Amino acid sequence: MFNMRGRVALITGGSRGIGRAIAIRLAEHGMDIVVNYVRHRQDAQDTAAEVEKYGQRCLIIKANVAKENDVKAMFAIIAEEFGGVDVLVSNAASGVLKPVLELTERHWNWAMDINARALLSLVQFGLPLMKKNARVIAVSSLGSIRAIRNYTTVGASKAALESLVRHLAVELGPRGIRVNTVSAGAVDTDALKKFPNRDEILENALSRTPLGRLTTPEDVADVTLFLCSNLADMIQGQVVTVDGGYAIMG
Repeated sequence: MFNMRGRVALITGGSRGIGRAIAIRLAEHGMDIVVNYVRHRQDAQDTAAEVEKYGQRCLIIKANVAKENDVKAMFAIIAEEFGGVDVLVSNAASGVLKPVLELTERHWNWAMDINARALLSLVQFGLPLMKKNARVIAVSSLGSIRAIRNYTTVGASKAALESLVRHLAVELGPRGIRVNTVSAGAVDTDALKKFPNRDEILENALSRTPLGRLTTPEDVADVTLFLCSNLADMIQGQVVTVDGGYAIMG
């Protein structure tokens, strides 16, 4: 049921953190991988090396998913190299960490374009390459439903992302394409290091997590693997939260 041999997965922002963990986990179960990155080429190469340890192909593509021309060009390369794509993981994310009253139009548009609108472009350009039973998975965070200090643009964009997933699920369901969201709790990645109150966030999350430990990138990758499998055939348009119970603590 977790034998994914012969399938191809594209992971945006796949060079580090959660994206890397997903790429490695899917490769471990037989998928060929496309790692998209925009800045950290060495990290992308390191991820590719880990993927190839499982005997799978790994294609590295530099592309800014906020730019439609980059997305279009990326899928042209994928079509030439693999002929199609079975799994699309929209993981690339960015944003500005500032108080609400300090935000500008540019800050807002930056987060929305990368974190939410990119999924729309990825689906629109990727759909011709997707086979029946393909999977689209968006990676979100608890900031989509909770107020987190300085997280306004990212949180709002993640909420938009989750709404987009629901609408895509309705439209793509008749084509046999499953569309869902994986929402991660507090995960100690490079992205979290940009938070000035990183230590406070991690300590608070740990103290309020019933299972007694923080969520890891591998935890998120495991749920992503499940959503790619036939065991998840009847899960559509849902947000699956991976946080050890943190969100239920209020």
